[in-house]
Amino acid sequence: MLADAASGKLLKQEGACGKRVTAASTFKVPISLMGFDSGLLVDEHAPALPFRDAYRESDPAKRVTTDPQGWMKNSVVWYSQQLTQRLGEARFRHYVSEFQYGNGDVSGDPGKHNGLTRAWLGSSLKISPLEQIAFLEKVVNRKLPVSAHAYDMTGRITAIGMLPNGWAVHGKTGTGAPTLANGSGDWSRSYGWFVGWAEKDGRNVVFARLIQDERKESTYAGPRAREAFLKALPGMLDSL
Repeated sequence: MLADAASGKLLKQEGACGKRVTAASTFKVPISLMGFDSGLLVDEHAPALPFRDAYRESDPAKRVTTDPQGWMKNSVVWYSQQLTQRLGEARFRHYVSEFQYGNGDVSGDPGKHNGLTRAWLGSSLKISPLEQIAFLEKVVNRKLPVSAHAYDMTGRITAIGMLPNGWAVHGKTGTGAPTLANGSGDWSRSYGWFVGWAEKDGRNVVFARLIQDERKESTYAGPRAREAFLKALPGMLDSL
């Protein structure tokens, strides 16, 4: 989906855009707004949090001291969880409610009381491409109850680069999976998100791309969704 951020007009819509699935790491965009608004995050390089063995992280590249820029770029789950725990349940719930984000359910897995650290990771918090677009329009138009600094810094750490046709792109990937009856993820049917916005000459176009694999793949679905979308995006923008 693509939409004009100023008018809300849908510019392109394909597929099942009303289906809610796990937000996965696209939820780092709202967490960034919460973090900078609350003062837990200062700028793109502060705070730099050290990795601790108690954090469950299998990727050696993420088992390092991480700052906000590295958190967003490398999609570091434990950093997100440190932020949400420092926010506390009441503030976290309040932000999600005020953002009108997806289904708003941050309860987490049934009976596990883990919503503060797991709600967006294949658990209770789900969002559709349509709802991603609605949220991103509020981000771009600064219609959420957060500070100007929160918008500025979130824009800075989500910046991806410039397209050949002069549009500046901001975005975030997400990789998740449907939940099986036993509570585990069905990674043969991975979801891949890429959401964000493109800006040129004062015009902003928000976008949401969601794919679902038909078999287990050797690479993460989110980055694959991003790469394919970025290849097609200049042509789509030129045709608007």
